[in-house]
Amino acid sequence: MTPRGKHTIRVCLGTACYVRGGKELTQSLEKQFGIKDGETTADRMFTLESVRCLGACGLGPVIVVNEDVHGRVKPAKIKELLSQYN
Repeated sequence: MTPRGKHTIRVCLGTACYVRGGKELTQSLEKQFGIKDGETTADRMFTLESVRCLGACGLGPVIVVNEDVHGRVKPAKIKELLSQYN
């Protein structure tokens, strides 16, 4: 019953993505937005979710923003990647 953000960010934590840095992506997003997994930013722009597998193991680590799949994401590039969703 918590309000959702305008954009949903799903971080894959399946085995392939996890070992390639999926957990670090989640931690970076939590730090950047000041929220935890399952929460929404105060401005209701983003909701952060972790998922177990997105089926794009060869592109790991993978995040999906709304319906857009982004592969081989590095924590240093997250801010730049998300700037297109403002």
